Amino acid sequence: MNDVIYQRIASNPHFKELVEKRQHFAMLLSLIMLVLYYGFIMLIAFAPGWLGTPLYEGTSVTRGIPLGIGLIVISFILTAVYVIRANGEFERMTQQLLREVRYNG
Repeated sequence: MNDVIYQRIASNPHFKELVEKRQHFAMLLSLIMLVLYYGFIMLIAFAPGWLGTPLYEGTSVTRGIPLGIGLIVISFILTAVYVIRANGEFERMTQQLLREVRYNG
């Protein structure tokens, strides 16, 4: 019984669309994060003096601190964006697919 359902799901064009959309979105968010992290590491490697420059005179807070914190915050934001879309659009697509497979079989 389950094998039949799995075959119906795998052959359904909506399943292929769901997988493609989800993979594309995950790759986009991963690429954004990779570029940001890689850029930060490149700054550490090639511009440590710039990162170590205080934000303003008389402070010990350097440019690198808010950039590092911003990188962490952006990772949480991108995770939230994925969760929102997964619980919204991707979940609707999954439920539609399951309805089609159950009732059209």
